[in-house]
Amino acid sequence: MKGFLYRLVITALGLWAASAIVPGVGFRSWPTLLIAALLLGIVNAVVRPILLFLTFPITILTLGLFILVVNGISLALVAWLLPGFTLNGLGAAILGSIVVGLTSWLASTFVGGSGRIERFRRIEVRSRRIDE
Repeated sequence: MKGFLYRLVITALGLWAASAIVPGVGFRSWPTLLIAALLLGIVNAVVRPILLFLTFPITILTLGLFILVVNGISLALVAWLLPGFTLNGLGAAILGSIVVGLTSWLASTFVGGSGRIERFRRIEVRSRRIDE
């Protein structure tokens, strides 16, 4: 449960960063942002695999770049379902999904598979010198 909440907050921070960086992405309040993060997780789990399957030939032809459009469509679907979350066009949706994806990827490096926050430790390597 803790891992789910961490990932929800990470996605919400990604959506907040997208609204701060990308013109045309906006939200009304913080609860709306958390609901949008939850809806985005549901859309990515249910609708996105279907879209990826249906658009597989186009994705192959564009060497995978069409996945950016599919991610934008997923974000646009969240904006369509949630009244307080707004997107101004598919371009804003695609750029917003890139920002959300990058921030989620960056923040997820600190959260392990079990949902625990991990920290990086500095590993010291000591070598011995053998005098002959």
